[in-house]
Amino acid sequence: MFRKFFVPTLFGMLSISAVSVADGIFVGHGVGSDGIAAINICIPLLMLFMGFGLMVGAGCSVVASIHLARQQVRAARLNVTQALLFVSVVTELASALILGFARPVASWLGSSEHLLSGVVDYLWGFVPALTFEMWVAVGLFVVRLDGAPRLAMWCSVVSALVNIVLDWLFIFPLGWGVFGAALASSVGMLAGGAIVVVYLARHARTLRFCPLKASRKSLRLSLRNIGYQCRIGSSALLGEATMAVLMFTGNLVFMHYLGDDGVGAFGIACYYTPFVFMIGNAVAQSAQPIVSFNFGAARFDRVVAAQRVALATAVCCGAVVAAAFVGCPRLLVGLFLPLDNAAAQIAVEGFPLFAAGFVCFVVNLAAIGYYQSLERMRPATVFALLRGFVFLVPAFVLLPRLFGTPGIWSAMPLSEILTLLTIGICWRWPKRAFTA
Repeated sequence: MFRKFFVPTLFGMLSISAVSVADGIFVGHGVGSDGIAAINICIPLLMLFMGFGLMVGAGCSVVASIHLARQQVRAARLNVTQALLFVSVVTELASALILGFARPVASWLGSSEHLLSGVVDYLWGFVPALTFEMWVAVGLFVVRLDGAPRLAMWCSVVSALVNIVLDWLFIFPLGWGVFGAALASSVGMLAGGAIVVVYLARHARTLRFCPLKASRKSLRLSLRNIGYQCRIGSSALLGEATMAVLMFTGNLVFMHYLGDDGVGAFGIACYYTPFVFMIGNAVAQSAQPIVSFNFGAARFDRVVAAQRVALATAVCCGAVVAAAFVGCPRLLVGLFLPLDNAAAQIAVEGFPLFAAGFVCFVVNLAAIGYYQSLERMRPATVFALLRGFVFLVPAFVLLPRLFGTPGIWSAMPLSEILTLLTIGICWRWPKRAFTA
């Protein structure tokens, strides 16, 4: 059953990451390292939005899974409808604020004066499509739970293919630069979001949209349900926030020590990092319906079995990605920039160090997803905070002072290793507090 969920989920997740890599390749060859740096400065903000969508989607999926296990179909449909309406309203309001203050937002994200126009262009091209991105983030959880993991995969694949084709068109023949890359991503997200909404409105097997009452009591109950979903999915937000903090802090540190070329080099690494993150997410999201359903049905033997399969898969996938980074840094960097470029040289030297934490990275995401699926929010939240803030920020501050440029690349691996050690200690002692 895990394999049935994992294979299409993994391909769907990797297709989402392929969108980012395609953006980077086209921007690197069509605009240069400044274009990559400008986009990388925007990414932390966009990842916070994705984290918001994943938080609501994960929480909605867990709650709906438990309702379905208890034969409460209408309650599951209500949670799905409330979740999608909530993310739409919040994202529209936030998008309007960002577009109204695009230049101040770009400066706050850490843009230099030299990169400012590119950062603003990317915000104007991508932010209008954030609502569609939220539909995809929430909807893919629901579509998989509804028993259509292949459709969820194709939703991501179609979005990726549209993006890649338009990337080439907008950047090369039309010459729209960074704005063209953002617009291509927006149209791709529009396609994916449309597939999700049409499926849930017309073709879903069980988890179809249902009408919401407009009374004050119904509104209060809806807000209570949304709050509960957000609490359950908060570790998913923290997972994306970890990536956002990694990129935001890394941008500042690389800018401080190595200037715009350093940010460009780090930007190449950040184009690949979502691959690793999406692999961890695929493991966690594939195990989640199995774990949550059997937890709701009190089948704890199957919960533990799913957990073991997920962790073994995480170790194998993390090792494969790390081997690629350690063995082929010149090939990976060369896809984005000529190897004689200053930013490319910095990236080639740093990739093997950066990859040292990939196994721990994927395993940590799988472990956090496991606790989230059991509605065990305290350990899930604590572990997400450890890897995202408690260990990561001090590592970025201290390691460059001690080891120079290698220390910057080693900050993320050290944070993930320390988090995994903490999870291992808590798993064994006290064991009862952290298992089903």
